Amino acid sequence: MIAEIGHFATLLALAFALMQGSLPIWGAYKGDTRLMESARAFAIGQFLFVSFAFACLVAVYVRSDFSVLNVWQNSHSAKPLIFKITGSWGNHEGSMLLWVVILAFFGALVALFGNNLPARLRANALGVQGWISIAFLFFILATSNPFARLSPVPFDGQDLNPILQDISLAIHPPLLYAGYVGFSMAFSFAIAALIEGKIDAAWARWVRPWTLIAWMFLTAGISMGSWWAYYELGWGGWWFWDPVENASFMPWLAGTALLHSALVMERRAALKVWTILLAILTFSLSLLGTFLVRSGVLTSVHAFAVDAERGVFILAIMAVFIGGALALFAWRAPLLRQGGLFAPVSREGALVLNNLFLATAAGTVLIGTLYPLVLEALTGEKISVGAPFFNKTFGPTMIPLLMLVPFGPMMAWKRGDLLGTSQRLMVVAALALVTAGAVYWSFNGGPVLAALGVGLAVWLIGGAIFEILWRVKFMRAPVAESWRRAGGLPRSSWGTMTAHAGIGVVLLGIVSATAWRTEVITTMNPGETLTVAGNDITFEGVSPRQGPNYSEDVGQFTVRRDGLVVARLEPAKRFYSVRRQPTTEAGIKSFIGGDLYVVLGDPTGDGSYVVRIYDNPLVTLIWIGTYIMVLGGAVSLSDRRFRIGVPRRRRVVANPAPAE
Repeated sequence: MIAEIGHFATLLALAFALMQGSLPIWGAYKGDTRLMESARAFAIGQFLFVSFAFACLVAVYVRSDFSVLNVWQNSHSAKPLIFKITGSWGNHEGSMLLWVVILAFFGALVALFGNNLPARLRANALGVQGWISIAFLFFILATSNPFARLSPVPFDGQDLNPILQDISLAIHPPLLYAGYVGFSMAFSFAIAALIEGKIDAAWARWVRPWTLIAWMFLTAGISMGSWWAYYELGWGGWWFWDPVENASFMPWLAGTALLHSALVMERRAALKVWTILLAILTFSLSLLGTFLVRSGVLTSVHAFAVDAERGVFILAIMAVFIGGALALFAWRAPLLRQGGLFAPVSREGALVLNNLFLATAAGTVLIGTLYPLVLEALTGEKISVGAPFFNKTFGPTMIPLLMLVPFGPMMAWKRGDLLGTSQRLMVVAALALVTAGAVYWSFNGGPVLAALGVGLAVWLIGGAIFEILWRVKFMRAPVAESWRRAGGLPRSSWGTMTAHAGIGVVLLGIVSATAWRTEVITTMNPGETLTVAGNDITFEGVSPRQGPNYSEDVGQFTVRRDGLVVARLEPAKRFYSVRRQPTTEAGIKSFIGGDLYVVLGDPTGDGSYVVRIYDNPLVTLIWIGTYIMVLGGAVSLSDRRFRIGVPRRRRVVANPAPAE
């Protein structure tokens, strides 16, 4: 009965989405205030019904109702409760329903908190959001019904994919979807502006908070997915340039460009047409990621194995929304008034360069991801485009951008002073060069590029901190005045500094873990000791252990430094009997200087085991840095301008009556 109620709630959500996608837009066209205001009720109603439907799906998973096909395919009675719950979105059907829940949630937020939005813009934006919901709700009901029944009812389920039975991957998809779907609001606002034929600086201020929220969630989602792949897949790396990884990275790059472009538009009423186009392209890349993951065109541990028919349906959705949006853009964009002018050397100019580099980087990743698919479709030839291509194309594109990052916030709006900015940043540049030289010397002439990479990371971190110190007149004014200036700085300035410093921390982790990583693959007998990167690692042996729905062989390793025990690691090889699938569980110990990473391999037959040991210097800075970036986004989001929105303009009454 719960499944039928959930299915009916999904149908009701579709009905509300149909009304949300039609009546408000018609009301905006006719100038009918009541129809425009109806968008709020329909958006909230759709969210309530689709959320109730998802709650029903979680309930049948918790109850292990194997009469529901989706539960039988992705759950098991012996599975821990937490993975019964997360299993509801660990599959194609359930994750699509969660996708629509988040989509409706963003629409409901605009309905509840968009009081300062012009009625016509809000109605059109929520109407466009409604049409996106219509497309995906219809897709769910027509091809991916999570409540479909199964008869006869089996005794037990087929269990969830073992690599998905992990708490990090339980958190990763909702974060990622919130990022993907969050960009739909920027898309909807862009289409609404094109429909109305009006866009101004206030529009950018309304769009930026929603874009920033989506960017924060997508950053956190990518980071969590990278961390999961690092410790769960047992290969010791943090990024593989997997096509599905790229599918989330492309909208992140475009979304980052959109954030900076919207800033120029808000401050200087410039880059209007480009900002609208970026809003369309960012969500288009999110839709492309949805297609790549769910169409069956990719083979990846991250992809859902679904049939091509569903992929064609998603492709049709993409064609309608992306093609329609670009056609509307081509028709309406020439009618939009251009913004103010600015000199090439200015903060606006720096942000334009930022956009050019980010757009080029996103295009590079797009080509590398899609080229093998297009080539196979046209010629039948199969090729793979991997890390060598991306390292040689993406890296050189991003290095100039990272070098320019500290200049942007230090430049004046409209017309800047490049020489003066360069002189102010000389201290930071000297610190970066000294650090690079010290690293090169300490590693006895180690990799030159690695030393320069560390210097670039210091340049980013130091530049971010120096920008704030300069603005508060640190050491150029009395301490009391500097404190007063620091308290008076907008929170968006603190957020920008934090996010830029986070990029430097990420870069430091990437360079260190890539250049100075130690990898040892060998066989070890119980009682044998191996020294890796100053760690004496003793293999104590292997013992069996039984889990709730798996069995495992657990290796015991003792780690000593200077004779003192500093860690005990227990890497394991698990076997899930229902799925008949093994997994690898790495043993990881994080020290201040990096991670010691041990993987237990197969027995060799003579009592020894294959063992892989990695020393990954400063690798945890990669994930620490990403969450520093998210923190920066949160600080910016708390800025007063975003909290109060854009004030309504008061009506000017001609010839007011005299007071009596």
